[in-house]
Amino acid sequence: MPDIDMLTLLVIAVAVLLTGISKSGFAGAIGGITVPLMSLVISPALAAALLLPILIIADVLSLRQWWGQHNVQHLALLLPAALLGIIVGYASFGWLDETGLRLLLGIITLLFALNMLLKLVNQSWLTSPWAGRVLGALSGFTSFVAHAGGPPLNMYLLPQGMPKQHYLATAVVFFAVVNLLKLPPYLMLGQLNAALFGYALLSLPLVWLGVKLGISLQHKFSEKAFYHVISISMLLLGLRLIYQAVLS
Repeated sequence: MPDIDMLTLLVIAVAVLLTGISKSGFAGAIGGITVPLMSLVISPALAAALLLPILIIADVLSLRQWWGQHNVQHLALLLPAALLGIIVGYASFGWLDETGLRLLLGIITLLFALNMLLKLVNQSWLTSPWAGRVLGALSGFTSFVAHAGGPPLNMYLLPQGMPKQHYLATAVVFFAVVNLLKLPPYLMLGQLNAALFGYALLSLPLVWLGVKLGISLQHKFSEKAFYHVISISMLLLGLRLIYQAVLS
């Protein structure tokens, strides 16, 4: 880890808190903001590596709340495809330097934000098994690259018309499995070390607080309004990352 100043520490702390909120209350939909946010102050690759053990901790805390309410059929369709996406992400790792990775991350963030704001994709097309496989693979890939697998997953799950609790539980279990599947390739690529696991353990109180806030927020606040704020934030972050990449 590079030397951490107060601004960097604050940005990372906010990202960790958002991770817990996203995991437990909003089906990972706002998780796509965390790596782009952290990439404003540290490299995208380091941001992704630092966040993976934190995500796994958040998964464990969230599974306690949602286990048993997930949809097994959707998971059986999505998870093999997600594994394929993870393999593609692993195989393509290193093709881009830090500038290229920041540009790719900015484009992914911008496109997801535009789709969340403008509903560019017709949701009625997204309920078929083939759509599930394609979006599951895309979720695995974007999750490997930037822990941004929430938008593709939700593009498939939201039109299914599941009860809210089943929808949230299915997303929680999906990402718990995906994050464990990402751990071996991250280790093989040398992205993780003892120091990063140490930082993850230090972040445990913030993750716990985020999980509790997520459970509370999904009961008390309008999802539409919350997603709107996150979508605009992702839009601005995407533009900022693209700007940084173009200027560097």
